[in-house]
Amino acid sequence: MDKKVKNFNTRLRTIQIWELILAVILSFIATEVLATIFPAIDMNDDLFIITLAVFILLFFIWCLKGTEGLSKDIEQFKLKENRNEILYVFLLNIIFAYLFLFSVVTLDMIFGMGDPTWVSIMDIDSVNLTPNAFLFSAIASIIFAPILEELIFRGIIFNRLKIRIGITPAMIISSFLFAIGHDFGGIVSAFLFGLCMCILYLKTDNILIPMTVHFINNIAATLIDLTPFDSIATSFPWIILLGIIVLAGTVLLIKYIISETKTLNQKFS
Repeated sequence: MDKKVKNFNTRLRTIQIWELILAVILSFIATEVLATIFPAIDMNDDLFIITLAVFILLFFIWCLKGTEGLSKDIEQFKLKENRNEILYVFLLNIIFAYLFLFSVVTLDMIFGMGDPTWVSIMDIDSVNLTPNAFLFSAIASIIFAPILEELIFRGIIFNRLKIRIGITPAMIISSFLFAIGHDFGGIVSAFLFGLCMCILYLKTDNILIPMTVHFINNIAATLIDLTPFDSIATSFPWIILLGIIVLAGTVLLIKYIISETKTLNQKFS
């Protein structure tokens, strides 16, 4: 990184991938050491992740210490077009996230109609989290994930790759790396979400914008997990309405990614 650079966004772009890798390795070692001192950290996966995240966050605080310009980034939230795009991208992605669920339920119903011995996949019991486990999971998902994942995958990886291989390949690779860290069922939606975050970041040169969408998205996902929304949305007649909404949202999401990527490539070519 270039400590001589005083602008926050510009300093962020100077952080090298090797510096990030070294920071992650050192953070992991520090977390393991701390876990030997406090066994509770080692016994709770979410607490381990939170501790690791704190060390990585300290790395970014050190990297970006002494910069200026965050107040101007915050000012961008006053722009109506930015607020509208944040809401639009969030809605498209949260709708698409249910495409997988809708597809599984639809296939499950089709197979069930043709085979009376078919055992529904929807009968799989969900995992009931204790209040403490849910709290740790929510903290990791809502607070640390939006901050660190945007700094890592958009702030560093996307920024460094686009210099070397161009905007579109950098978007694809950084979003793929971001997606593979998610559950199997959410890889596709995470990949498209990553593309959208690259677009928002490149359009605004403001990492706080994709962080905000990521934050809202994770809050919504956490709140939905607390409700019986899945079972209601996948039952008749709601599944038909869900299918129509998901189909429309998917078309709009793909259209948004293609059109915005084309515009950005023309702008920065």
